[in-house]
Amino acid sequence: MSSMQDLIRKKRDGGQFSHEDIKALIQAVTSEPRQDCQIGAMLMAIWMKGMVVTETQSLTKEMMLSGEVLSWPEEWRKLVVDKHSTGGVGDKVSLVLAPALAACGCKVPMISGRGLAHTGGTLDKLESIPGYKVQQSREQILNIVGSVGCCIVGQTETLVPADRVLYALRDVTSTVDSVPLITGSIISKKGAESLSALVLDVKFGRAALYKDLDGAKELAKLMVDTGNGLGIKTAAALSRMDGTIGRCVGNSLEVIESLETLKGKGPDDLMELVMSLGGVLLMMVGLVPDQSEGSKRISEAVNGGAALKKFQEMMEAQGVAKETARALCSAHCDYFSVLRKSEFQQELTAPTDGVVADIDGMALAEVLHKLLRGASFAGSPWVRIHYETPPLTPDLTSRLQSALKVQKDDGTQTQHGPKLVAEVLLPDQL
Repeated sequence: MSSMQDLIRKKRDGGQFSHEDIKALIQAVTSEPRQDCQIGAMLMAIWMKGMVVTETQSLTKEMMLSGEVLSWPEEWRKLVVDKHSTGGVGDKVSLVLAPALAACGCKVPMISGRGLAHTGGTLDKLESIPGYKVQQSREQILNIVGSVGCCIVGQTETLVPADRVLYALRDVTSTVDSVPLITGSIISKKGAESLSALVLDVKFGRAALYKDLDGAKELAKLMVDTGNGLGIKTAAALSRMDGTIGRCVGNSLEVIESLETLKGKGPDDLMELVMSLGGVLLMMVGLVPDQSEGSKRISEAVNGGAALKKFQEMMEAQGVAKETARALCSAHCDYFSVLRKSEFQQELTAPTDGVVADIDGMALAEVLHKLLRGASFAGSPWVRIHYETPPLTPDLTSRLQSALKVQKDDGTQTQHGPKLVAEVLLPDQL
């Protein structure tokens, strides 16, 4: 078996790893004591020289097998599904989609992550709900998925331990954007969930990791091929990420908007993504004949209240007091009587009259709401910022104001639906 030094040299010089090389690499990553400096050097070598498809598939498989692999009862194991997003601003899709899928008959053991760079983390959002426990044992996950139909949890200690090491070191070695490392990280965790079907929401645009459609499509195709190679029916939707998803950005604010969506009052762009991704998954597990019918079923689950009921059950199963869960899901909830409210708020006003032509999601990132396309008037508020410390300085205010683009209304502006999903890549066997 090759030493770690030999492997680093081989990849540094542009060599291609065998499956045995990959096994040796993952063994070095998960053994104690490990040499983080060597692993960091390997990550940089991979970032610089890349990996061919067979290397990426071997890496993903060995990462998946570095810990336990979940198993499900025979009676519903073919209905186990999940979704993953490559990151977005205001991306709260999981909070609506997981209970909607459960209401449609799927089983959703959604293992999510925390915020990274400018993108928010699903776990951070859910932890703004008093009592919500993101860490659950394997047995607890099985019980919750079996009884409720869905859970949204963090990675367990025994699930893909190789990824936990590599993920942390990728962040500090500036190798987060390596396509094979992204693929290995995402698909290995989903493989360890023993899914029947997976849909990937791969973002492209100004506020995404990949700014152009071609780059996002390259990543999507590799992940779809790798997922299918592990025996998971895998599809990908390529969706735009220029502004924000929905109107709110930030943990408790996104929970509130998700609850409002589950009560049938959500923004169109959020519902478009939920329906598109959910429709693909329902089709892939055979619950509907096509994506259109699947999207319709997801919409009915949300607007009819069945998804909201599942979300309430999931909160209670993951530690939220019944009174709290019931209050949040009530028709006229005073959300900030339950959720923590920031000490300070400040509104920014539009600088000129006209039509809102654009809002820069990257500039807004984790602090702003999206203003839906419509009329704007000088001096009227377009955004409200909730914050604690540090204070909202003039420099930060100026940067936020630069995110708003207003143009004169010449009568040619028309209202169109979001149409965020540019393309869907489906597995060959469908």
